[in-house]
Amino acid sequence: MATPLPPQPPRRVSCGSLLQELQELWGEIGQDEMERDRMILQLEEDCLNVYRKKVDQTRRQKADLLQALSVGEADIDKILSALGERESFPRSEKLGGTLMEQLAKIEPVLRDLRQRRDERVNEFRAVLLQIVRLQSEISGTIDHGDPTAPVVDENDLSLKRLGELRLQLNELQTEKNLRLQKIDIQINCVNEMCSILSLDLKKALYDVHPSYAELGRSKPVSISNSTLERLAGKVHALNHEKKQRLRKLQDLGSTLIELWNLMDTPVDEQRCFDHVTSLIKVSPNTAMPEGCLAHDLIEKVEIEVKRLTHLKASKMKELVFKKMTELEEIYRSVHMDIDSDSERRILNDLIDSGRADLSELLAGMDDRIVEAKEHALSRKDILEKVEKWKSTSEEEIWLDEYERDQNRYNAGRGAHINLKRAEKARVLVSKIPSLLENLTAKIKVWEKEKGIPFMFDKVRLLDNLEEYTSSRQQKEEGKRHSRELKKLQEQFAAEQGAKFGIKPSPIRPLPARKPLGQSSNVNIVVGTPTSRRVSTPMSRKGGLSSGKVKEAAKTTVAPANYVAIPKDCSNNSSL
Repeated sequence: MATPLPPQPPRRVSCGSLLQELQELWGEIGQDEMERDRMILQLEEDCLNVYRKKVDQTRRQKADLLQALSVGEADIDKILSALGERESFPRSEKLGGTLMEQLAKIEPVLRDLRQRRDERVNEFRAVLLQIVRLQSEISGTIDHGDPTAPVVDENDLSLKRLGELRLQLNELQTEKNLRLQKIDIQINCVNEMCSILSLDLKKALYDVHPSYAELGRSKPVSISNSTLERLAGKVHALNHEKKQRLRKLQDLGSTLIELWNLMDTPVDEQRCFDHVTSLIKVSPNTAMPEGCLAHDLIEKVEIEVKRLTHLKASKMKELVFKKMTELEEIYRSVHMDIDSDSERRILNDLIDSGRADLSELLAGMDDRIVEAKEHALSRKDILEKVEKWKSTSEEEIWLDEYERDQNRYNAGRGAHINLKRAEKARVLVSKIPSLLENLTAKIKVWEKEKGIPFMFDKVRLLDNLEEYTSSRQQKEEGKRHSRELKKLQEQFAAEQGAKFGIKPSPIRPLPARKPLGQSSNVNIVVGTPTSRRVSTPMSRKGGLSSGKVKEAAKTTVAPANYVAIPKDCSNNSSL
């Protein structure tokens, strides 16, 4: 089988050969010359139109190439300017070659620059997106949705501008980190205070922002200014609540200790509230155990305080009156007057009304007791001298009774004892003026220091001393006058006897009397005469412890079988 020959390429035909062939065909046809010329002219016109059309097309192509070259060069310049690069690309007229060659040289450069521009735009977009997001997080607008993608300014894609944006991004990231650290610190504070106060941590954080309630931090937390302000406000509110509860619990703890001491509460019962009393001196900034300031705990302590306060009210009344009794004893021991019945009635009404603070009332009684003790101490020296004066006055009264007794020298059992007592009494009585002078001086000094009169059994002591001194002077003057009168009578009797030659007879003795203090049932008893009594001015006025004066007066009347024992004047010798 023969192999087929390959197809031959079409034979190239020229315009001249075709025109020759057309002339031959017209000759064979017999076409006239004018028609031939017309048709040839038409063919030439058609051919010219084809060439003209082709030329116009080629011109447009050239213009397009020139425009493409110009646009490419402009794009290159624009991209280089946007990228901030100083390198330059040679102009088309310096490239050499045809327009197609020049365009072929520009296209790879332009393609590379456009790729670099797109990469730079993406870098700008990524940085700007992070900046916008951080700004929206800080401002809080992110809570309303993700921020809109930023538009990149492609006219400035320089590395300098990109560095500035990255620096801004770093500052925003630093600000965010600082805010997150601050949030962590404040959330820890909230956690600690909620633990101390026994509050719901999740609810407390949710009140600030819902994102804070997610303790696992699966979602980003809000770092906006408004959220930080609310978080700071929550910390401040919890801290204020903590301080208030601590202050309240400390006051309750101090009250508990005061009530325990007052009520003598057993130690075992006090241990139930050790967790309360241990906080009395704690500072608000000190670490505290969990739940130590819980509201339920404070209520429990308040209930206990109310219970003890109710018990205290009844016991305090007893304590107040006990201290009132102590105050009365102090005043009574130093002969100071106090209206006990009236004060007790006032205290009772005040306590029953509930208007009085029993603790302050008790403290006031303590102050009065201290003041009374100091007052009593200041009167002690004067009262000792008053007692010496009273004792000496009693001896003076006895001595007067003794010296008026006509039978004082009669022999009998106990007569020598009364004689010795009389000798000692005269020594004591001789010192009464100096005693009174010393006592009066001390009283005046005391009254000047205290600014009040020295009262003794409701009577001013100086008045008693002055009255006693005046009475004693009158009595001494009466004795002196009696002695002078007796002396004159004896002198007159002697003169009369000498005138009439009569020997004066001794004065007739008075009728016999019983020995001093002797009873009809006992042979001889020594005591104070009972026929006449002389009392001190204070005893007559009811002053200077009238009870003791009465007791002293009773002792002056000796029973029938009593022998008076002489007093030791060794102590009185110092008066």
